[in-house]
Amino acid sequence: MTQDLAKQSIGELAPLLQNKDISPVELTAAVLKNVDKYDSQVNSYIEIQAEGARQAAKAAELEIASGNYRGALHGIPMALKDIMYFKGETATMGSGIHRDFVPDYDAAVVSKLKNAGVVFTGKLNMHEYAWGATTTNPHFGACRNPWDLNKIPGGSSGGSGAAVAADMAIASLGTDTGGSIRIPAASCGIIGLKPTHGRISKYGCFPLAWSLDHIGPLTKTVHDAALLLETLSGYDPRDPTSIDKPAQYYSGGLSEDLKGKVIGIDEDYFFRNVDKRVDEAVRQAISELEKLGARIEPIKIPSLAQAEFAELVTITSEASTVHHQNLIKHPEMFGEDTRFLLEFGELVTAVDYLQAQQIRRKLSNEFAQTFEHVDVIISPTLPFLPPLIGDNTVDINGQTLSFLDEVIRFTGPGNLTGLPALSIPCGVRDGLPIGLQIMGPAFEEEKVLNVAYALEKLQLMKGQKPDLLSVL
Repeated sequence: MTQDLAKQSIGELAPLLQNKDISPVELTAAVLKNVDKYDSQVNSYIEIQAEGARQAAKAAELEIASGNYRGALHGIPMALKDIMYFKGETATMGSGIHRDFVPDYDAAVVSKLKNAGVVFTGKLNMHEYAWGATTTNPHFGACRNPWDLNKIPGGSSGGSGAAVAADMAIASLGTDTGGSIRIPAASCGIIGLKPTHGRISKYGCFPLAWSLDHIGPLTKTVHDAALLLETLSGYDPRDPTSIDKPAQYYSGGLSEDLKGKVIGIDEDYFFRNVDKRVDEAVRQAISELEKLGARIEPIKIPSLAQAEFAELVTITSEASTVHHQNLIKHPEMFGEDTRFLLEFGELVTAVDYLQAQQIRRKLSNEFAQTFEHVDVIISPTLPFLPPLIGDNTVDINGQTLSFLDEVIRFTGPGNLTGLPALSIPCGVRDGLPIGLQIMGPAFEEEKVLNVAYALEKLQLMKGQKPDLLSVL
């Protein structure tokens, strides 16, 4: 049983820990064994904190044994994207400039996970400063996709996606500014949830673009994502973007009943120029949801035609504002791709930025009007399968297109509007997983989670896992 512990979800492990059928010590040992076995190939960790994890697991074991069980996360091994602050520990942001930066306080999400009794196994690899979607990091090495070690795991939270997919963490947190939770979730065949903007505090998380940034879970199951969402949600006056909206008991309210639910489909935007393999898998999944009683309704959101412009202008200009001084003083310390994007952001005009914000407002209004008639909107998460490490282009049905342009085409609107969006695997094609995106109304994550839960019950992945887990 011990060798299979790392494969299991929080939902499966929590009752075993609570009932003392297993110990946090043996669970942590199983996870660390996988890290030792696989991470030399995958490179999902920037820092492995094995000894600290063992000590924390022992402390959790003693607490549970004495009757002080804190809840479902108590004794669960997790690792976080190395952009969230731990007091007295290095937070690199995947960079050279901040390689030795040590914060003197915990991020809000870190405090909540510590209070829940989580065991931290280390810091996970990421795209430099979260400004990219490949996790090909020039300072800490490229992170690789466990499904195919020659392919990218997505980004910027690529280490989080890869670690969870390869059973080197039971769950993780990532950040999402243009898709950086959902992109690695889709690429690595796991669940990635970007909650409503303001739902989870970003205090103590290094910013990429403050008006677009989100923190959210990457997990093995929908239930686990719901559990982490309810644990991490809540108003935080230290985060100026935090919204005072009560969270729900998401994990206890999951339902697979889709009768009468309406799914919106925007063919003109979300199914335009999509790899045939991705299109087929996503449409098959939608068909299965229809069989469960959901109704499909065609929708049109006109301002989506300008969404790519608005996302690119907003993210580049805000990111370049964050890094302006370091770009002037230490341009040579940035990776080539990150430096290029930061220099590009310096060229964006105030007119460009304000036009982008006008588009955002119009887009948000159109989405809100659409959600008066539909419960969720479904699309592919990515229009392509993960490319090779080092490629700057993707092939979509014989067309060679820019990776950067295509990678956030379907995820970016969720950041512009701040709406909740989740990526869930819906099948495997040519040995690689395919992600389906579910978007919902603001602060109604339960709608997104319930559709995802119903889809998960269909077992469209047929239990397939990365070959890495059976080969090495």
